[in-house]
Amino acid sequence: MGKFHVLNHPLIQHKLTMIRQKDCGTKVFREVVNEISMLMAYEVSRDLPLEDVEIETPLVKTTLKTLAGKKVAIIPILRAGLGMVDGILELIPAAKIGHVGMYRDHDTLQPVEYFVKLPSDISERQLFVVDPMLATGGSAVAAIDALLKRGAQPNSIKFCCLVAAPEGVETLRSAHPEIDIYAAALDERLNEHGYILPGLGDAGDRLFGTK
Repeated sequence: MGKFHVLNHPLIQHKLTMIRQKDCGTKVFREVVNEISMLMAYEVSRDLPLEDVEIETPLVKTTLKTLAGKKVAIIPILRAGLGMVDGILELIPAAKIGHVGMYRDHDTLQPVEYFVKLPSDISERQLFVVDPMLATGGSAVAAIDALLKRGAQPNSIKFCCLVAAPEGVETLRSAHPEIDIYAAALDERLNEHGYILPGLGDAGDRLFGTK
């Protein structure tokens, strides 16, 4: 059974408050999202497996730990998820990157997959699915469905967001109970338009300077 983690490190909380403010401009918003993503990656990668390796220091030969097992792929949900990629790459520069594109059908309000491009060895990788917002949960569920359909292993997927609504957490956990969810904050609720309150507005628009 997957767990829901709120990463309440003081630096994460401080930086999240900075970007929640409506007068935070695009440049600072983008930079701070990267910084939060890097700090979150430190926690999300905490259980990556290690193995012994023999090395030689300037003084002696010794056996120490190095990363083992599955390599990492970062899977942003387009487009806002792109804003979290570079921060994670700062800590895990060898990670591969896949992309999952979703849009919401205006009639059904359901997410529709329009673009999926993934590393060929997705079944052998630890996958960090990233999107700044977990609001209704529909896009997250659809993105993970798309990964599983293409060979991803359920116990190798972690979902990472900046701000989550209780409704989105419940939707994602109901659809994929085996997946760990990491958020910088659990907010109060969704409003009638599906926006997270207090939230931080439309993350995609704020990252890319669009309306």
